[in-house]
Amino acid sequence: MSDHSAGVASGAAATLRPAAPADIAALLDLVHALALYEKAPHEVEMTAPMLHEALFGAQPLARAVLAEADGAVAGFALFFTSFSTWTGRAGLYLEDLFVLPAARGRGIGRALLRHLAREAVRLGCARLEWSVLDWNRPAIDFYQSLGAVPLDEWTRYRLKGEALAALAA
Repeated sequence: MSDHSAGVASGAAATLRPAAPADIAALLDLVHALALYEKAPHEVEMTAPMLHEALFGAQPLARAVLAEADGAVAGFALFFTSFSTWTGRAGLYLEDLFVLPAARGRGIGRALLRHLAREAVRLGCARLEWSVLDWNRPAIDFYQSLGAVPLDEWTRYRLKGEALAALAA
């Protein structure tokens, strides 16, 4: 499937479809549910207008895919294109993957990752990457069951808030 105009994919577990502007509230609810699961609900700053601009504005920064099961939204994947100077090719970076607890164990997470893998292959990407919290053993086990490998030699760094502003000054 491709871009926001992609068609619908169905599987036994769920129906996947690209997010549409009408899905902003549902996506934001899923982001808040993910933040609660990751023990950081206070860290979500994104608003519906911000998410709309990021996904559907003049210069979209990311794309999202929704999973629906039993007639309701059950999960999502939000991703964007990255670039590797080593491979000279694009990659896909999975920012968030989340399946509501009541919908887990039905293959929805696997379907979402399969969708992203197919998109990466279609686009000629060198890789599909993401980060996972080191305490999230269920997610780590799931990712490793798919053949994903941890990049233990890399440490992720972040500048934000006052530190970001100070460096920019």
